[in-house]
Amino acid sequence: MENKTLPEVTSTARGTRTLSAVTRLRELIVSGVLKPGQRISERSVLEEHQDLSRTPLREALKILASEGLIDLTPNRGAFVTRLSMKHIDSAMEVLIGLESIAAVASCARITAPEMEEIKTLHHQMLVSFQQQDLMSYFQINQQIHQLIVDGAHNEALSRIYRAESLHIRRYRYAGNIEHARWEQAVTEHEQIIEALCRRDGLLLRELLRAHHSKGWDVTRELLATELK
Repeated sequence: MENKTLPEVTSTARGTRTLSAVTRLRELIVSGVLKPGQRISERSVLEEHQDLSRTPLREALKILASEGLIDLTPNRGAFVTRLSMKHIDSAMEVLIGLESIAAVASCARITAPEMEEIKTLHHQMLVSFQQQDLMSYFQINQQIHQLIVDGAHNEALSRIYRAESLHIRRYRYAGNIEHARWEQAVTEHEQIIEALCRRDGLLLRELLRAHHSKGWDVTRELLATELK
């Protein structure tokens, strides 16, 4: 009996280690510790995180490659994806368009429990801001935007938005490094949540569009040197 349950336990543990590796590497990439174009050394990662093993790490690299955060090159290894400004501009244009489409539909279709989840996350995001925990703030922020889109109850819209968001996550994070912009973004989020709660789709659409446009203007300037 013990032999029958052992593979399941082992598989679960390996899955947990893989998710742990994905989370750690994603944070290193998003925060800029691992730079665009930088090679990810398996040996260095394993030496620094001794609770990881080679198999979960390689599985994690595949997951991050599917998200567009790294490139896996045969016989060369894994590299942090380097995107051009033109590529990111295009992705941001798509994301702003998708949120604009979602805003009115979400206000019409979002359920009360979904609304409460967003409000709870918004409160948690404010706590992260007060604690100056940028990574926590950013992760919750991304959840909120995804849930607003999900509130439209359009699977295709949610899927495309999620994929594009993951692809340029590292570049969106950079916009909050400038504290003045971070503070302004928090104020804008208060207005966004209020419009959603009032189910004012047209106002929400304009607030989201302005929020992203202002944020990207700041981010673009910060990244100008890096992306030359």
